[in-house]
Amino acid sequence: MRKTFVVADNVISSLGFSTAKNFQNLICGNSGIKIGDYPHLYPEKFPASLVDKNLLNEKAGNLHLQESHTIFEQLLILSISDAIKDLSLDIKSPDTLIILASTKGNVDLLKNNPKGFKADRVHLWRSAQIVGDYFGTAQTPLIISNACISGVMALIAAQRFIAQGKYKYMIVAGCDVLSEFIVSGFQSFMSLSKDICRPFDNKRSGLSLGEGAATIVLSSQEELAKTPNLQIIAGAGSNDANHISGPSRTGEGLFIAINEVLNGNPDVDFISAHGTATPYNDDMESIALKRLGLENIPVNSFKGFIGHTMGAAGIIESIYCFETMRHNLLIKSAGFENPGTSEKINVVKQTQAGNVNCVLKTASGFGGSNAAILFTKNDK
Repeated sequence: MRKTFVVADNVISSLGFSTAKNFQNLICGNSGIKIGDYPHLYPEKFPASLVDKNLLNEKAGNLHLQESHTIFEQLLILSISDAIKDLSLDIKSPDTLIILASTKGNVDLLKNNPKGFKADRVHLWRSAQIVGDYFGTAQTPLIISNACISGVMALIAAQRFIAQGKYKYMIVAGCDVLSEFIVSGFQSFMSLSKDICRPFDNKRSGLSLGEGAATIVLSSQEELAKTPNLQIIAGAGSNDANHISGPSRTGEGLFIAINEVLNGNPDVDFISAHGTATPYNDDMESIALKRLGLENIPVNSFKGFIGHTMGAAGIIESIYCFETMRHNLLIKSAGFENPGTSEKINVVKQTQAGNVNCVLKTASGFGGSNAAILFTKNDK
């Protein structure tokens, strides 16, 4: 089985248009979530983490994407372009495959389509064709859309393709853009917080939504890996079959996924949890971690910084994990002050130095879906 190495990455979020800019804001404790009036999304003030559209217009304009591509497509193309710009890989080679992760794609076109894009642009398969055509790929990109675990599942699929020798290079990109459809959907569950979300805190009252895009380039070629060399070791998905929107109260699905990934080796330095700040999700995660004996491992949620970016979340947050390993820093869980989960877990309250050689990333989503993936570092 071939090893899977992290070669390059990019994040576009409310914190910036590069991985470096994003991580600098994390270190400084700057949240991109702002409470404001967003009438195109919801008639009342609410907190949201939005990409800078002026900067997006400028960067998309440089690539002549503004009129021919939707915002969703622009973000994907910009993120992939930035991630591969310094690499010698041939994106057009049959040895390279793009995987796209998203929950809703161009769903906003159902109601808001001022540029008159064709009706088929709302479909994710069409988005894959458009991105593939832009880069001239030999194969149409693969779509993975599995609620909010889409990003992590895309990384797991990529790792397995490389391990089996199917491809030399995998480009895993995720994106979701906020729309009235998405905001109203979460409001219908009464799961949005009126204030900036507070994962794992005793005053948490719901999630904050965000948008963004991210790309991770993976390869079986170790010589392409930077120092320190980062690898994806294993990943697993599960379903607790509990409820269409509510997670298992015992954390069963997440327990199964993490247990499969760790395979009896709990030597983890840091856990990047899903941490949406909804009462049920955070309780479920604390229970699953306790059942696995991981309650003392430092854990955080990045969603207090960028909100819940849905299909992009697993990829954005995995890149943040890579940065914690590269810099040996534990980033605080923004918004957390006092424990408020069913089981006590070791939530990081302040950003601090620490040896971070092995990271567990988890994700959970509607329909009872759960996923876990394990990253390791080798200072070659």
